[in-house]
Amino acid sequence: MRISKGEKWFYAINNMVLALLGLTCLFPLINTIAIAFSDTAAIETGQVTFYPVGWHTEAFVSLFKGTRIVSAFQNSIIITIIGVVLSMTATIMTAYPISRRIFYGRRFFTLAMVFTILFSGGLIPTYLVVKSLGLMNSYFALWLPALVSTYNMLVMRTFFENIPDEIDDAARIDGCSEISYLVRIVLPLSLPVIATLTLFYGVSYWNMFMNVLIYIHDTSRFNLTVLVQNMIQSQSLLQELLNSGVTSGVQSQVVPESLKAAGVLVVVLPMLAVYPFLQKFFVKGVMLGSVKG
Repeated sequence: MRISKGEKWFYAINNMVLALLGLTCLFPLINTIAIAFSDTAAIETGQVTFYPVGWHTEAFVSLFKGTRIVSAFQNSIIITIIGVVLSMTATIMTAYPISRRIFYGRRFFTLAMVFTILFSGGLIPTYLVVKSLGLMNSYFALWLPALVSTYNMLVMRTFFENIPDEIDDAARIDGCSEISYLVRIVLPLSLPVIATLTLFYGVSYWNMFMNVLIYIHDTSRFNLTVLVQNMIQSQSLLQELLNSGVTSGVQSQVVPESLKAAGVLVVVLPMLAVYPFLQKFFVKGVMLGSVKG
């Protein structure tokens, strides 16, 4: 099909606008990277824009030697990995039954779960429930309230419904049980949506902030997001550096802005590193799981 001249102009303008919007999202990250690796004098005089001036890594040395960022990084990994495993298991075990047409009450349970998108219990009732269960200052206070995302569950349910009935019939003829059908046939066919929802859950747990502030009181159990936020807001990181015995030579070459930028990069880069491996599943998983037919 031949593209008209008007369509060519439309696509060109559309691509230009999208490119500009993409650059507006990319420029802050580039500026943060430049500040994290720039010289102190260049940062203080405002010379740093989108490339490092006077390449230095003292900010990262001070960050890892003088703060609890290593332990916070480990806490974030624990929260994310265990949280993703629990959430994906619960989402699969919820989405599969209500995707089966032979499941009695599937419409009622689906509507009940959709109802939670429109109306939730609220912050105070959730806090009281978590406290009554004795989960305060425990990571289960982070995992259980966020165990199943209704949106993610609906995406996975729709994906399961799109699997042809002929595959189910053939599996039944071969004597395949319900659990065996799920594990050996449905899940291997659902790798795109599983990878996509794993990314969704992973980003959610990695960036978890408010729940950590509410339910976790022990500062040694804070994740990266909370630690970096405290650092940016109260500049407590500099005080920790002064009390940690980091050499004065390194301290003199580090300014608060470079430490903050280094902390932000430590939070952001892991997700940026994981995304390219899941990108090929991303669009396919969302589209096949969100459109019926």
